Amino acid sequence: MPPVRLPSDADLAREALAAPLLARAVTLARWAEKGVPVGAGGELLSGDLASAATALGFEPDDEGTGLAADAWNFAVDTGLVRVTETDDGDGEDDGGDGDGDTPAGTATAGDELEQLTSGSPADVLDIWSDGVEAVLSDAATPTFEELLGSLPGFGDALSGDGEIDPDSIDLDALDWDPDEEAEFLDSALASLYLFAVTDEAGQGVSLVPLPMVAAASVLPDDVEELSEADLDELSAAVLKLDDRFTTLAGTGLLDYRPVDESVLAEAGDGTDAADVTGAGGDAEDDDDMTRYGLARLTPLGLYGIRRRMLDAGVDAPALGELAEADAGALLSALPYRPEAMAREEAELWLDGRDPLPAARGLLDAARGDDPAAPGRRLGCQLVLSLLGAPAEPAVRAVLDDQQLGGLARVWLAERGAPDVPQPDEDMVFWLTIDTLAAQLAAFGSEEEAVELRELVSGLAGQHSDFFERAWRTEHPATADVLEAVGRLHPDKQLAKQARKAAHRSRSREQ
Repeated sequence: MPPVRLPSDADLAREALAAPLLARAVTLARWAEKGVPVGAGGELLSGDLASAATALGFEPDDEGTGLAADAWNFAVDTGLVRVTETDDGDGEDDGGDGDGDTPAGTATAGDELEQLTSGSPADVLDIWSDGVEAVLSDAATPTFEELLGSLPGFGDALSGDGEIDPDSIDLDALDWDPDEEAEFLDSALASLYLFAVTDEAGQGVSLVPLPMVAAASVLPDDVEELSEADLDELSAAVLKLDDRFTTLAGTGLLDYRPVDESVLAEAGDGTDAADVTGAGGDAEDDDDMTRYGLARLTPLGLYGIRRRMLDAGVDAPALGELAEADAGALLSALPYRPEAMAREEAELWLDGRDPLPAARGLLDAARGDDPAAPGRRLGCQLVLSLLGAPAEPAVRAVLDDQQLGGLARVWLAERGAPDVPQPDEDMVFWLTIDTLAAQLAAFGSEEEAVELRELVSGLAGQHSDFFERAWRTEHPATADVLEAVGRLHPDKQLAKQARKAAHRSRSREQ
C-alpha cells in the first residue's frame, strides 16, 4: 500500500471518543454504573432498554431503542460494561429462559470505562478498535430475513399470519459463507483505503461513489464491458454495501451518504440492475451519482483499516513512522514510495539529526551487494540531496569507494564543489547499472515503467557501443538489468543486442 498520512494518536483518540457509538456506549456505561439486570446474552431487558434510550436522549420507540441496543452492545463488546451472570447459590449459573425479559445477570461499569478518562490515547484507540471489530463482525453477518430471502419458495415458509414456520425451512440450502461475507466487506474497506491514499485531490478528500467501491470489490480488474450478469452482481453488491456501511458509519470509520430512497425503491420494484448501479443511464452526466451512495474513510477510519491490515500481514506504511528508524530501514523503504512522500519521509528523518553523522550513517547503510542494495543507494541519493555543506566531509570520504564514489561525485558536482575528480569509465557504467537495477525494483510492474523505458532508450541512443561495454560491468545485477532492457527497449534490434549482452554477462559470471 502507498503510505498514509495519519493525525497524532491524541487527535485520533479524540475522534474515537466523539464517534457516535463509543460516545453513546460511554453514556450507557455510566448509566449502568450501579448495576442493571440483563438477559442471558447480556442484553438489556425491554423495560431497561426503553430507559437506556431515554438516557441517550432518544424517544423510547423502535428507532430509539434500536440505537440504544447498538450502543449497549458496543459497551459490552469493548468492556465498558461488565456482565456478571446470576448465581442461584447451587454453584451453577442461572442462564434464565432467554426470553429477553427474565434477568440472568447484572451489568455494571467495566474497567475500560476508567481507561477512557485516565488512560493514554493508545488505550482509547485499543478500546475503540475492539468495538469496531465487533461491529464489523456483525455487519458481515446477514440478518435472518436476508438469509431466508435467498431460499427458493421462501414465501411458502410463511404461515397465514405472516410468521415463519421453522419446520418448512431447509437450513442446508442457505447460501451464506461467513468467510466470503467477511472477505467482501474487508475488500470494500481496503478499496476505500486505496482510493484515499491515491486521491490526487488530497488524502481522503473525495467521496467515492458506492458503485465504484462495489466494482473494485466484486469485478475482475481486466473487465472491459459489463455483462448483464456483471450488472446483477454489481447491483447486489451496492445494496449490500449500503446496508453494511450504514451500520459502520456510527463507529466513526466512515463518512457515508446512503443510497437514495428512490434508488432503493427502484431496486425493490425489480428495476434493471444498471439503474441501481448508475451504469445504465446518464446519472453521471447529470452529476447525480450522489443518488447511488458516497463513502470515504475518515482519518480515524484510515487508522482503523491500516491497523487491521497490519494485523493481517499487509505492508501498509504510515508517513513519519521511520523518523526514529535507523538509516538502513529508511533507505530500504524510500524507493517504493511516491517521490513527494519519499522526500517528506526523508525530511522527517533528518529533522533534529546532526547532518554529518547522518550522512555517514546513510552512506554506510547504502553499501552492499545484495539485491536490495541498489534501491538503498537510490534512497541515499534522495536523502543526501536534502543535506548541505555540513555533510560534505562524509561524502568526500567515499570518493574512492566503488559502490558510493559515483553518487558522491554527483552530489558534489550538483553543489558546485571544487576539486571533484572525474569518474573513470568503469565507475560510470557501474553507476548506470546500479541505477537501472534500483529503478527496476522500484517500478515493480514493467508495463508501468514508462520512465524507465525512456531512460533505457536514451542511454542506448547516446552510446552506440553501450551494450558491448555494459555486459563487462562487474555489478551483481548486470545480467538482470540487460535482460530487462531487452524486454523494455522499443527498438527490436537494440533489444536483441541487450539480450545478447545479458547472455554474455551470465556466461562471464560462470
